[in-house]
Amino acid sequence: MGVIEEGAKKSGILWLSLDRPRLAWHVWHDGAIWLVTGGGEQELPGLAEAGQVQVTLRSKDNGARLIAFEASVAVVDQAGAPEAVAALAKERLNAPDGAGLTERWAARSLVVRLTPRDQAP
Repeated sequence: MGVIEEGAKKSGILWLSLDRPRLAWHVWHDGAIWLVTGGGEQELPGLAEAGQVQVTLRSKDNGARLIAFEASVAVVDQAGAPEAVAALAKERLNAPDGAGLTERWAARSLVVRLTPRDQAP
């Protein structure tokens, strides 16, 4: 297991370099970082339009920077990624609409896959 995968699995949050550094919750699934933006979820302006983004993972133990890397950004068709969407829903804390969460995402949010550049196809 590489440093990126290990760090992403151990911490449920990361920092994205967008208009300013933005904190985001995520999951690691199938070799990539997955997250949800918009539609009542975390607002990450410009992420969906970006071709790549800098990601910073911090240690869950002491908050120190673990690793920073470039990742390719892809907005994903949620119907084509049911396992990733299920993994995101499982990790979503305090959702106001737990039973209808994935339906709300399908209607109003974007699911984004961040693939570390050294692992991008």
